[in-house]
Parts: sequence; structure tokens; C-alpha cells
Amino acid sequence: MRKTIFAVATAAALISPIAEPARAADVICYNCPPQWADWASMIKAVKDRLNLTMPHDNKNSGQALAQLIAERSNPVADIAYFGATFGIKAKAEGVLQPYKPARWDEVPAGLKDADGHWHTIHSGTLGLFVNVEALGGKPIPACWRDLVKPDYRGMVGYLNPASAAVGYVGAVAVNLALGGTAQNFDPAINFFKDLAKNQPIIPQQTSYARVVSGEIPILFDYDFNAYRAKYTEKGKFEFVIPCEGSVSFPYVIGMAKGAKNEANARKVLDFILSDEGQAIWTNAYLRPARPIQMKPDVAARFLPASEYARARDVDWGLMETMQKGFSDRYVAEVR
Repeated sequence: MRKTIFAVATAAALISPIAEPARAADVICYNCPPQWADWASMIKAVKDRLNLTMPHDNKNSGQALAQLIAERSNPVADIAYFGATFGIKAKAEGVLQPYKPARWDEVPAGLKDADGHWHTIHSGTLGLFVNVEALGGKPIPACWRDLVKPDYRGMVGYLNPASAAVGYVGAVAVNLALGGTAQNFDPAINFFKDLAKNQPIIPQQTSYARVVSGEIPILFDYDFNAYRAKYTEKGKFEFVIPCEGSVSFPYVIGMAKGAKNEANARKVLDFILSDEGQAIWTNAYLRPARPIQMKPDVAARFLPASEYARARDVDWGLMETMQKGFSDRYVAEVR
């Protein structure tokens, strides 16, 4: 991933529906869903290795940020996990406090806040997570433009780009792939208008299980979720990097300002960046933030490098400054 230092953004946070707070425990993490990026294994490791109970939490990035803002005067969360653009917003909103875990220096400069408010823990490449059997004999789509064909009516899902990080990443990927720029989101808006005619499914939350069940045959999602299904679930699943191109995206974590379990939060953040913690992500098909070797058998399960050559690196600091403008247009013109 290109080591471009993220611009510090001051755009107002996108306010999303606020989900229920996580239940009390040794450490409260916002947006740590067990079906996303194998947080289930990380939560278990935190319990096994640190003897700390950290309940899962099914918010998305926008909901986590909205909750942190709402609870600013009486914080509940200790740590929070976001797509990078929401991590930048969280710092700008003043709801994170700086902490540089052990091995923080090994995270590339472009993948962390210089003051320690947030840092990347892993990244993925966006594409199409496909339940092949749920297509009913239709071909696996190869390109973004395929998705607007009548063949795929009611089969395509994407998370709300005005709330979920993966939703906005999908919009950026489509926009750049179809000729747009950071300053011009017309291609993405036009694409989503066309897709709206095809009756897409637009969930608010992580939808891994809905793809596995066949309810959503095609989902804008990351490689790590698709590979997890392909190699661990019953059925036939594939990951597609669309022919027009896509993007890679980092996910970040930070300590909540005023965390009531700060000592425990520090232990968890240290563990996540440790060799053992980073290896948990690689075993779940994520790219680690630190230079941790991926097991050969895991690496062999990825698409060839020639496929990944279509996934570009993006200045997500710049894209964060464009996020609210795109989201406002999406709500006004598409939804």
C-alpha cells in the first residue's frame, strides 16, 4: 500500500443511526463485529491471552463515530475500530486520545496518525463477494457495469455509503474505475442511479451471513470476507476484482477519549499490533499493518498478483474530505 501520509481532515462527521451500546465488560470496543474481518478470533484471543472480556459489537464505522460523539460527556467505549476515513473524522471530532502501542513505529507513516490518535491494524481490497450457487446459473459478474444488467436484478448488495466505511469505499472504487476523480463523483452517482433500477439490497450492517445464505448473491465487499467464505463455508464462493479496477483500504483503531478502562485498552491495542495479533489477521486473509510474513498456504489462496494489479492505492485523507459531499449527493439523488 502506498505510504502517502493521510491529510488531516476537519470535515464534520456523518451522523448515522446510533446502534445499541455494547454491554459492560473489561474492555468496550465499538464496531468489533464477529462476522467481520474475523473479529471473533481476535476477541477470543484477547480473552485467552490477556484474560480480558471484550464483547463483540455490531455497529458500523459511522454508527460507532456517532455513538462516540453522543457519549462525549460520559464515554462508554474504550477503543473503536473504523474505516480509515472515519478514524480521521474521529480525531477531528475530538473523541479519540493518543496512544502509540508497542510496535507502533513499524506501521508505515501513511497508515497512522502522527500523534497516535489512530493507526492501521489491517487492510483489504474491495471487490465482489459472490455466492455462485445463488446466481441461479447466471455468469459470475466480471465488471462493475455488469451489475446493472437485468440478469442481476435483486441480486446485488452494497452497504449504505452514507454510513458504512465499506459503503463509501465501494463508491470510491466505482467512481475511480469509471473515470471519476476525488473532485468528481458523477460516475459513481450515475452508476448508483442505474443500479437503483435493478432493485439492489442495501443493508446497514455487515452482511457476510446474508451472502453465505444466498439472500444476497453479490455484495460489494473485501477479499478477506470472500476468501473466508470460499475456504471455510459450505457452498461455492468467489472474489472478483472488477475489470475496470478497484481500491485497497486500511482499517484503523484508536483509544476513546476518556476511556474508563484505559489500562485494559492499552493492553488490547498492544496485543493487536503484536506478532501474534497481526498473525490472527493474516490467517483471516487480511493484509497486516506491520511487515508480518503471511503463511505460504494462506498467500496461495489469494487471487494472482496480476488480478490485484487492478486495485489502486488511494489518498484516503483526501477522500475523507470529499466523503460528506458525496454522501449528501447520494442521499439526495439516489436514495
